[in-house]
Amino acid sequence: MFSPKTQVSRPITDRVKESLFSVIYKYNLPTGAIVADLFSGVGSLGLEALSRKARFVTFVEQDPKITSVLKKNIEKADFVNESEIIRANAFKFGISPNPDRQKYDLVFVDPPYAASMDIQAGSPLSGLLDSLSGRVADDAVIVVRTDRKVSLLEQYGEFRVIDRRRWGTMAVTILQKTNE
Repeated sequence: MFSPKTQVSRPITDRVKESLFSVIYKYNLPTGAIVADLFSGVGSLGLEALSRKARFVTFVEQDPKITSVLKKNIEKADFVNESEIIRANAFKFGISPNPDRQKYDLVFVDPPYAASMDIQAGSPLSGLLDSLSGRVADDAVIVVRTDRKVSLLEQYGEFRVIDRRRWGTMAVTILQKTNE
């Protein structure tokens, strides 16, 4: 996988990625899933989902230098037809608003750690999660990666925490859409 020549990215190690996907398998994902990888960077999580038989991944990344590396990684992995890249700030854009598109089954939310320190209602992260509600399937799973010191609230709108994990300096919180 190609990486940018920058210190801004926080690549996820293969060991942690393997552990994360072992957890996601408990929810019968990503096989056949429609996936969004928000703040995708070079696409590590979305490409892993595609390699594990996800049907389609929408990558959302703001930085043009990073998106050019992401495009190379998608081409190298031969997933051009199973993916799209949207260059946008995921906090403002969220995921594709196209009403004809199938709803997402799995969403990775991996903002810069500094941008995910505020987790309260009204925060950018809370607003992003709220914006996902109408664009995800009824039993969708949202995976939020933050600094290990951050502990998300138990619920954001229709999304409730169902699992929490910590690996090294990062924490992963898994939320699922509820119908309550």
